[in-house]
Amino acid sequence: MDTQVADTLLGSLLDGRYRIRGRVARGGMATVYTATDERLERTVAVKIIHPSQAPEARNRLPGFVQRFTDEAKTIARLTHPNVVAVYDQGIHRGLPYLVMEYVRGRTLRDVLGERRRLNPDEALAITEQMLAALAAAHRAGVVHRDVKPENVLVAEAPTGGPANLVDSVVKVADFGLARAVEASADSADGNQLMATVAYVAPELVTHGHADPRTDVYSAGIVLFEMLTGRVPYDGDRPVDVAWQHVDRDVPAPSTLVPGLPRVLDELVGRATRRDPGARPTDAGALLAEVQVAREDLGNANTHTAVIRRVTDDVTPIAQPTMAVAAVQPAQRPSWARLPEAEARPHRRRAAPEPSGVGARLATVRERLAAGAQGRLGIAAVIVLLGLLATAGGWWFGVGRYTVAPELTSLTKAEAENRADRAGFTVVYADPQFDAQVPRDGVLRQEPASAGRILKGGTITLTLSLGPEQFPVPDVVGKDFELAETDLLNARLVVEKGSARFDDSLPKGVVVETKPKAGEEVRPDTKITVILSKGRAPITVPNLVGKNLNDARSTLSGLGLEVSEDYQDSDKPRDEILDQDPKNGAGVERGAKVTLKISKGPPQVGVPRVVDLPCQQAKQQLEGQGFPVTVQFNPNGTVRFQNPGEGTQVPPGTSITIGCF
Repeated sequence: MDTQVADTLLGSLLDGRYRIRGRVARGGMATVYTATDERLERTVAVKIIHPSQAPEARNRLPGFVQRFTDEAKTIARLTHPNVVAVYDQGIHRGLPYLVMEYVRGRTLRDVLGERRRLNPDEALAITEQMLAALAAAHRAGVVHRDVKPENVLVAEAPTGGPANLVDSVVKVADFGLARAVEASADSADGNQLMATVAYVAPELVTHGHADPRTDVYSAGIVLFEMLTGRVPYDGDRPVDVAWQHVDRDVPAPSTLVPGLPRVLDELVGRATRRDPGARPTDAGALLAEVQVAREDLGNANTHTAVIRRVTDDVTPIAQPTMAVAAVQPAQRPSWARLPEAEARPHRRRAAPEPSGVGARLATVRERLAAGAQGRLGIAAVIVLLGLLATAGGWWFGVGRYTVAPELTSLTKAEAENRADRAGFTVVYADPQFDAQVPRDGVLRQEPASAGRILKGGTITLTLSLGPEQFPVPDVVGKDFELAETDLLNARLVVEKGSARFDDSLPKGVVVETKPKAGEEVRPDTKITVILSKGRAPITVPNLVGKNLNDARSTLSGLGLEVSEDYQDSDKPRDEILDQDPKNGAGVERGAKVTLKISKGPPQVGVPRVVDLPCQQAKQQLEGQGFPVTVQFNPNGTVRFQNPGEGTQVPPGTSITIGCF
């Protein structure tokens, strides 16, 4: 069944203007449709976010829509021939969408799926246009964050079929879309890595930090894949692939495809350095290197070999090895025009061949030198040129430079203030952990203190993150070998402590760590691991409700010590109220069992009933909860009582009265 039949958007009219005609592709975050702009009568592409990528609850949608709208406005300002233009944005059925330029062609992923890998000329031609688009974005302060073949569109070549990739127009899409969705995801789900793991830069994996050098790394991986037909790393899980970018250097393409020029190995190597500071600063810098590499390869390919015939040592035979016909801008349709030559970045040019101008200048020089005045004039010119050269050399070598101020060990605010007073601009490298310099203190500077720097130049500061700290891993319940591996991987020092009995954990597994799991520690902190000896050999009996003397006898027979703790209670005196350890717990011989013992109910004083009528006395005592025993004459007068008046007795004590 054709899946487009079930697509409810087909035929829909968005905002009374864009009529959905067909579905082009479905990606991880959005679906792309072709549509007709019925107002301007042109074909456009509409990218609408999947419902699953919108926030899960409707009360989060407004924030997501606002971020998406802000990103759309930013990208709409990117006007460049190699950037897919954004025309409009809106909301349809609660989901944001973008209206974009419709590019006739395929994605680079489709091309690689068909061709597997490209020749160097094709790979560099596509990379050059891809970097031109990224450079325009970087100049506007936009970082793509998700450079990959799926986001690179290869338009139809105006000079031929789809195989003519050198002349094809390349356009980069999805600027800012990943960032808008990621911002929404971060607000609820924590840090989430949105970039495709096969192309992700190491700093995105370790710190979640992205700048133009992040796009440079991903572009280098795309170039690697175009040259070799595969990405540098693979694995069973995405996280395994991501961490290989952090732990390993990208191999040289020529190790997989023998015969590739060394200049391509060097180009990929510089773009994919694990340290962002070692890469080209942005896509524009990498673009200049790609253009130089492309010219070097072109010069090598068009080199003319001169072969002399055996029978004729005079006539050379020229044999060019490659010739590529240039495509004139006017031949391209308006939607696929490349930048005009004067607008494109300057490329290195070969030195011009000598012409007849030099010969004419030599003739003039000879005429001037023929006379005395001419010779004097030449000498004056030489002196003047010498003075200008000296002054220029002083200026370019010394005069325009000064020394960098001392900024290390200052706080960020202090360093910015001192640099500003001295007329310098401050930029920041990635911060680093340091045990000595507090957080936000200047760890190092480039150029160093007292180093030579242009007046009004830029100083790069590396700030400290303070001492590196992280939580102790939770290894309770693990065998010692596994626990030791986890702790060593966390850069901690492992030490065994004294083992102890435990009722719930078997022998040899971790009962506790000191410091405990979750506490913040520095690398190389010593962690004491306490292992279980298994269940103790003696089982504590149930003593609650028994008399103290019976409990003492039972515990003594088991070889256990007794600790007694008396407490107020309405239970009878010496009755066991609670015990620690509890009934059924395992302990070793000589262990102490703490018993909580009742002091008995609070005592009350016996009232005086002597000299009262016998019946009245009995009624009074019974009313206070004392059972009464009457002796002799029940109708007489009380002459004695036992216990006597004021005696402290437990409630309910029987009172005997004698009546006569």
